[in-house]
Amino acid sequence: MKKVQIIGAGLAGSEAAWQCARRGVPVELYEMRPVRSTPAHQTSDFAELVCSNSLKSESENTAPWLLKEEMRRAGSRLIEIAKECAVPAGHALAVDREQFSARVTETILHEPLIHICREEVTQIDESRLTIVATGPLTSDALSGEIARLSGSSHLFFYDSISPIVEADSIDMSKVYLAARYDKGTADYINCPMSKEEYDRFYDALVAAESVEAQEWEKLNYFESCLPIEEIARRGRDTLRFGPMKPVGLRDPRTGKPPYAVVQLRQENLRADSYNLVGFQNHLKFGEQAQVMRLIPGLENARFSRFGQIHRNTYINSPTLLAPTLQMKERPAILFAGQICGVEGYVESIATGMLAGIFASQLVAEETPTAPHRASALGSLLHYITHADPKKFQPANITFDLFPPLERKIRDRQQRRKMQCELALAELDNWLRNPEVRTQNEEVGRAS
Repeated sequence: MKKVQIIGAGLAGSEAAWQCARRGVPVELYEMRPVRSTPAHQTSDFAELVCSNSLKSESENTAPWLLKEEMRRAGSRLIEIAKECAVPAGHALAVDREQFSARVTETILHEPLIHICREEVTQIDESRLTIVATGPLTSDALSGEIARLSGSSHLFFYDSISPIVEADSIDMSKVYLAARYDKGTADYINCPMSKEEYDRFYDALVAAESVEAQEWEKLNYFESCLPIEEIARRGRDTLRFGPMKPVGLRDPRTGKPPYAVVQLRQENLRADSYNLVGFQNHLKFGEQAQVMRLIPGLENARFSRFGQIHRNTYINSPTLLAPTLQMKERPAILFAGQICGVEGYVESIATGMLAGIFASQLVAEETPTAPHRASALGSLLHYITHADPKKFQPANITFDLFPPLERKIRDRQQRRKMQCELALAELDNWLRNPEVRTQNEEVGRAS
């Protein structure tokens, strides 16, 4: 049987490999780490999470919940593993990073149809069925090869990593527990700030020295993941309406919400470290320590990781890709993960899952068909393949990507509920497609 070559064992590549293997399709999975590392990764494990540990909301009838629910119904293995490695995070699905990556790696290594190749790929054989899932830190050599295949220059933006503090270095007498935006259980540590404390923090933040950009850097930040110093420079109160928003976070000691708040989310199952939610930044490490220790409760914080910025590479998918993630001019080559123009862990896994399904259908000489536009999976694919190529930016899953309902519903909650019901119905119809259904039945038997 024809083999599928998958380049990159991150979230998308690992999911794609598992989907192929469970459909009886052999895979050669290439991962350059540890032979060659990246500026952001710290291990050689598959599906390493380098930014946050959150896979976003699990609140019913939200767009992130809907996407995960569709993936659960379609048989995503990584979403199953995420649930197994979950840590308390209120209404969100957050995971123990180390355990999650280890479990994904173990799952892939024990799959007999997946052959692991620990080497860097620098050339793509256009005659082979290949899924490119190299992620945001594609090597320079492979980036050049993709540029050759695409016939266009790459686009770049910069993704950000939040700092992590050791739990026993937090002064618990100055903080309190509450849910993020008052949703779900009280799993977040909240560091409240008065106006005076906020002003002092703000002034120090905007005055802090950033890491000097390298010559190859082009600071084109993704709007939904801006460094906090960039947000702060847009106005004194922008942080209070962004990552430091105190809405729904009433301090039980005063009965009132604070002027501003910094939230800490549990990083692992041991609960011995917490990350500063939304506090990704590009400051020098020494400057970060001084600024972050102005946050109440973090005066003596020990940092196990500082915030960082790393390059994120993605292709101009509306120009290059069909809705089945195949290159229009080279249909044997598929793209998945952040490199195809999605942003976020779940979105990357989703495109990897779809690429694995599509590639398996190609091996079986079947015609791949994308999920219906009304579904979350279909809307995500539609955006990255139909957006304006001149203004294309990576996207998270939001209801803005969905087609409007035929009937106007003024009530927002009711409208979201109807969109989710329609999406899941269309997703189920896609799964009942003879080609997809047969594949899923085989997955169920193999599991």
